[in-house]
Amino acid sequence: MTALVRRVSGTAAVVLAALCASACSGTTGGTAEPGPSSSAPADPNVPKVPAPLDVSAYTAKPCETVPSSVLSSLDYTAPGQAHTGSAGDTAAGPYCAWIAGAAGLSVQVGLLTGNRDRGIGGLAGLYAGKASGQVGFLAPAPDVAGYPAVYTDLRDRRASGDCSLDVGIADDLVFSVSAQGYQGQQDSCQAAGTVAAAVVSTLKGA
Repeated sequence: MTALVRRVSGTAAVVLAALCASACSGTTGGTAEPGPSSSAPADPNVPKVPAPLDVSAYTAKPCETVPSSVLSSLDYTAPGQAHTGSAGDTAAGPYCAWIAGAAGLSVQVGLLTGNRDRGIGGLAGLYAGKASGQVGFLAPAPDVAGYPAVYTDLRDRRASGDCSLDVGIADDLVFSVSAQGYQGQQDSCQAAGTVAAAVVSTLKGA
């Protein structure tokens, strides 16, 4: 699970692996129940989402969250590869990955419904993971089309051209965008922001 999900959702994968291991308790028939961490007091520093967005129409087709016109403007012309099954790499939620051929660039979009369903979703789950030491790097990011966002990763790799962005679209749900293989922070985070804005637009039905 760790390698593939980490590429998609940065710190969200760490939150899933670490918090689920420590917070999920008592299983019946294979169903994990959220433990005490899911009922912790709300962190007043976590931005709230005033107008939640629904991702249910795209969980089976995550590659359709980003229009081809946006992808081609970033030199992604090949179809994305969707991951929607029950394998370990989709434990955090379904995702789509695109690769820009010989350029060595990649971008991924993850709909982190798996984290939500385990009670560790949303920006609150990421902030809680950071506070407990289970998340390596988290920093506020500019809002994306009016929705709160944070930069996340196992460690801050933006200067080396890898930028992971998580956008809160409900108080218990984020989607993630990871742009990798770029020249530096400006290029990678600009690409991630462009893709993230496109996802918000799609989810709003624009």
